[in-house]
Amino acid sequence: MKKLLLLLITTSLILGMTATIAHADEEVSIIDLLPSITTTTDAPLDPAATTEPSAQPVQTIPPDRVFNNNLQLIVTAAGDMTIGGDVRKRGDTIFERELKKQDGDLHFLMRNVKDIFASDDLTLVNFEGTLTTAPVYKSNNQFVFSAPPSYVEILKEGSIEAVALENNHILDHGEAGRDETIRTLEEAGIVWSDSTHVGVYTINDVSIAMLSYLHYREKVQDMLTSVPQAIRNAKAQYDIVIVSFHWGAELDYKPNHNQINLGRAAIDAGADLVLGHHSHRINPIEKYKDRYIVYSLGNFSFAGNTKPSDMSTFLFQVRFNVKPDSVETDGFRIIPTRISSRTDYNDFAPTPFTDQRLIDNVINVLKSNGRGLEYAVEHYPTDWE
Repeated sequence: MKKLLLLLITTSLILGMTATIAHADEEVSIIDLLPSITTTTDAPLDPAATTEPSAQPVQTIPPDRVFNNNLQLIVTAAGDMTIGGDVRKRGDTIFERELKKQDGDLHFLMRNVKDIFASDDLTLVNFEGTLTTAPVYKSNNQFVFSAPPSYVEILKEGSIEAVALENNHILDHGEAGRDETIRTLEEAGIVWSDSTHVGVYTINDVSIAMLSYLHYREKVQDMLTSVPQAIRNAKAQYDIVIVSFHWGAELDYKPNHNQINLGRAAIDAGADLVLGHHSHRINPIEKYKDRYIVYSLGNFSFAGNTKPSDMSTFLFQVRFNVKPDSVETDGFRIIPTRISSRTDYNDFAPTPFTDQRLIDNVINVLKSNGRGLEYAVEHYPTDWE
């Protein structure tokens, strides 16, 4: 069986020269060739955004990143974070079972990435679920997610400062669940954003605005007008603008034309960084007008499945040089990661790869699926250059 698996993996690398490589983690995946980019007719929820910032403590940058009156900021982004489970099911959820194995220590999830997050200036994830005790609202959905509000400590102690909430699970428990989630995040000092609320994080008097949008079922044309306007409004008030999109089709390793058009329109309007998620798979990165579009960060800590068919992901880090009159993007790096600390099942504890073969697999997937993207990056550094 092992010889067969190795043969399949070797074949995947060869086929990658002419076809899309689907999976990155050789320990849990085999070849799955994907169709070419397709278009959809999806469009947005109302993307009008307020500009009222969330109250946040003043943060400071380490002295070694202050030079010639310029500041260098490091932002880390990770993909879909789902904790807790479905309260409709009897017995313990898969998350609760794992928590018991960890002696009830909520912080086990972040144990292998906390130091990375603590050493940056801002960490942002897509929080795909709720922190609520409200009853299930979307009762006909196959999947709904919630966790007790006390689980916000996972984010807080894990050095995650901000979350995007505009996704297809934030209303699993209705407006009551969403509102309780927002209150819980605010009480913990975590910045949040959705399609009507700009999250703002300030460090050394540099303001970082975060906007979030959902796009996968409605017409894109409306978003191509309203979202850029919201971005221009934010850029007029804040130093750095980061836009998160919950978009694309699940299990896709490539962006479709709507994503490409929307991502570039966001940069054209003044966004300094575009982050994508929803497909639960990693997608390539473009450098467009000296700004990065990360089409999908894949999963991060994902309690929706005990063993996804692809458990590989990456953390994305970017440096911004903030000058008195401008902001420059100063390179990026990725940290190839498994969404679990184990190879035999998903224990929800993201763990950076140390095996160079697995690191190379992630990079090869990103490069292969970037073929055909006009502005796809050619090099995926794993350290600062």
